[in-house]
Amino acid sequence: TTTPRIGDILQKLAPFLKMYGEYVKNFDNAMELVKTWTERSPQFKHIIQDIQKEKVCGNLTLQHHMLEPVQRIPRYEMLLKDYLRKLPQDSLDWKDAERSLEIISTAASHSNSAIRKMENLKKLLEIYEMLGEEEDIVNPSNELIKEGQILKLAARNTSAQERYLFL
Repeated sequence: TTTPRIGDILQKLAPFLKMYGEYVKNFDNAMELVKTWTERSPQFKHIIQDIQKEKVCGNLTLQHHMLEPVQRIPRYEMLLKDYLRKLPQDSLDWKDAERSLEIISTAASHSNSAIRKMENLKKLLEIYEMLGEEEDIVNPSNELIKEGQILKLAARNTSAQERYLFL
């Protein structure tokens, strides 16, 4: 009560938030699996419904609980920004809170980057399947930059031919 602070505590715990990137990367797949097994297995659906009815679940679905960690880092970031806006700059907690915000912002950036990488990988795999699964196309370092319709002009008669380009 004499020196209320949170910046020093968050600063110690913030590096662990980077692991949320892994959770976020697998979130869509996990949600799809829950949906699939809920539709496929009456037993699974029944178990999930029974668990969701428990008081500890707060009348929320499994999917709502699964979404919580995805929202956690952006929420921490927003709360810390608000805290810093309201905290006097001469406060003992100012530097620690500011450093915590930097670390949490980095974790949020890692999570967003993980989402983008997974979306890009999914798109590349879709393209791979569309093109007949040519072996030399799939490479972890490949990145989809742009795709869309183009017109190819023939060199001999300047006629236009429609093509679909993946860059």
